[in-house]
Order: sequence, then C-alpha cells, then structure tokens
Amino acid sequence: MASALHNLSSYDATTVPSAEDMSFGIVVADWNEHYTYAMAEAAIEALKANGASEENILVKHVPGSFELVYGAAWMMENEDVDAIIAIGCVIRGDTPHFDYICQGTTQGLAELNLHAEVPVIYGLLTCNTPEQAEERCGGRLGNKGTECAITAIKMVAYGDE
Repeated sequence: MASALHNLSSYDATTVPSAEDMSFGIVVADWNEHYTYAMAEAAIEALKANGASEENILVKHVPGSFELVYGAAWMMENEDVDAIIAIGCVIRGDTPHFDYICQGTTQGLAELNLHAEVPVIYGLLTCNTPEQAEERCGGRLGNKGTECAITAIKMVAYGDE
C-alpha cells in the first residue's frame, strides 16, 4: 500500500525469491490504459529483474476492470501459470458506477483466491482522481505494478514451501 512512508516500487531485493522457475499471467484492463499499461510494464520489468524469463510471462487484455475476474479465471483454467496478476484502474466519476465496479471486481478476485490453486494478485487502482492514479503508476508513490510482481513472486514461493 502506498503512503507517505512506503513507495509502491521499493522493496528489499534480498527478501525476494528467485522467479527463475516461475511462470506468471498478467491480465490487464484496457480501460484507463494510460495507467494500466504503465503498471503492466512495471510488473513485467520487476518479474524479469527477479529472474523470470520473458517466455514465462503471459499477458492478456480485457476491456475493463470488471472483466479482470473473468480474465483471471480463464487464465487459471487455460494456461499453465504459477500466479496471476490482475491490473486495472477505476477512477471515481459522477455516478455510483465506480462503487459497483470496485466492489464487484474486488469481491470476484477475492473469491478466486479462496478457491484457486494459484494466487491472484490484486492490482486494481481505485482512485478518486486521475492525479491519484498517476501517482501510483510511476509517479511520486511508485508503481503498483512493481508491488504486484513482487507479491506474485513471494506468493508462488510461499506455496512452494
């Protein structure tokens, strides 16, 4: 979680297991692509920096954040991956649509984690303003994609213990 005391992109590399023998799926929402593509790029770079090979990183796109749940479930069923990173961004507007999308996506991804054999990493930005999204996809608070990649590596290693 980003705060004044923690940057999303900072981590202690000595605490991250090697991702050399791990495979990852990344499901990226195309809605708010300026933010989601930056997070996906950061996730891929962090995975590779920690030993994952490019051949072991599969990226699929879905139209929006609500579809991340289906995309992650589909990937779980049809691809051989050790963890899935779900990346999306919802920015509050004038209607309650924001609340429904954020709630439904969060609930769906949590449900997948309860019943899945692979971890699904929550990379959904839920921001009040575009500026907040910018700060979390490479701005002053770092990049949520990096945080998600490190979380994915640690969760795969956790399952291997």
